Amino acid sequence: MSDLDNFYLQHSEPFNSCLLALRSIILKQDENITAEWKYRMPFFCYKGKMFCYLWVHKTSHQPYIGIVEGKRIDHPGLIIEKRSRMKIMLFDPNQDLPVDTIEAIIKQALDLYRSGTIKIR
Repeated sequence: MSDLDNFYLQHSEPFNSCLLALRSIILKQDENITAEWKYRMPFFCYKGKMFCYLWVHKTSHQPYIGIVEGKRIDHPGLIIEKRSRMKIMLFDPNQDLPVDTIEAIIKQALDLYRSGTIKIR
């Protein structure tokens, strides 16, 4: 079993289902998105360039999506915390995911790469 697969399996419910649902939402946004294991974390790349990742917040213990170029996105659902470049969106694993909001944020992130604002190799 790969480290990437193990990441999802190591979490108990409802975290496991929440993370798998987030993974599915992200991957269906564009055929050029790939799931990869980088820095011991599940990252999602667009044409080989990292654009977001999944993790569980160490203090709130909530799953979240981290947007690599989050500083370039102005959305009330994103939090910068002490990061200079990335912003995160926290989720309550016991609540329904705000799919429309997630898709809107992922679209904004992808548009940075599609437009050439963020250079792809």
